[in-house]
Amino acid sequence: MIGRLNHVAIAVRDIEAATALYRDTLGADVSEQVAQHAHGVTTVFITLPNTKIELLEPLGEGSPIAKFLDRNPDGGIHHICYEVADIRAARDQLKAKGARVLGDGEPKIGAHGKPVLFLHPKDFTGTLVELEEA
Repeated sequence: MIGRLNHVAIAVRDIEAATALYRDTLGADVSEQVAQHAHGVTTVFITLPNTKIELLEPLGEGSPIAKFLDRNPDGGIHHICYEVADIRAARDQLKAKGARVLGDGEPKIGAHGKPVLFLHPKDFTGTLVELEEA
């Protein structure tokens, strides 16, 4: 069902400092900052030869990333994203096997402009999993 690893998302308090670390210290190719109002985050994508890293900074008071950073003051890995060929078919298969889909269960448009869903971390060894339709 799952395809390649699309990205690993890291929550940060200061996206400019984190971007500079990846760009200037590690020599990575980094994108511009993009405000994702529907998701309450600002994102920067770091392109690697085999995947991407997504930096997430809270955007506004109600950001789910703000809550994560309250529990993890230094930041850290927030979620991993796997690609799937058909997100609705993947959702239906996972739900049939007892996995919980967060939200209303309907795909939303993610940072790459493609449909995404999130799966409950308690069902996946404590890891928040995002599925993105490839």
